[in-house]
Amino acid sequence: MTVPPGRRERKKAETRQKIADTALRLFLERGYDTVGIRDVAAEADVAVTTVFAHFASKEALVFEQDQDFEERLSRAVTGRAPDEPLIPALHREIQALVRHCTADSAAPVWRMIDASPALREYEESMRLRHAESLATAIAADPDLSRTTTACRTLARFVIDAYSLARDAADPQTAVDEIFRMIEAAWAVTGPSGSSTGTA
Repeated sequence: MTVPPGRRERKKAETRQKIADTALRLFLERGYDTVGIRDVAAEADVAVTTVFAHFASKEALVFEQDQDFEERLSRAVTGRAPDEPLIPALHREIQALVRHCTADSAAPVWRMIDASPALREYEESMRLRHAESLATAIAADPDLSRTTTACRTLARFVIDAYSLARDAADPQTAVDEIFRMIEAAWAVTGPSGSSTGTA
């Protein structure tokens, strides 16, 4: 009997989430460096090849929402209403991501990341990739009319806003403060440096 595509995708998503949840639990219980992929596979009751079918590396298990975050940032650009300015759309998305990543439940995970050079390096490469993806989405919007440099700079500012705010004493206030600066910088890159640059 053939499995319907919808059900197949749900099963894949469930397996992926089970692996990620199991890995994170083991990492937090035993320490990231002491847990191997085989340990994760055994605990999740899947083959090692199944783990690698869903996650390219051990580090990726910690950042299991990496792809989702990247897509959400791009959709903040491509999915906004035709008359919605760019910067408020990105501001709203970064606020949501910061709320997610500064929840009390996330604190042990970030302590683990901060303590691991491998995870810090992975996070940095992930941020650079997110910035390039976001820059591509901005550059592809004909209504924004900015140079490649302006698009890449804005994207890097937005990604850095997320990281800076996450570490701030008051993350939400920090996002608001940073985005006021981002909006001003974006406006300067518009036609004649006018405020129409936010549209």
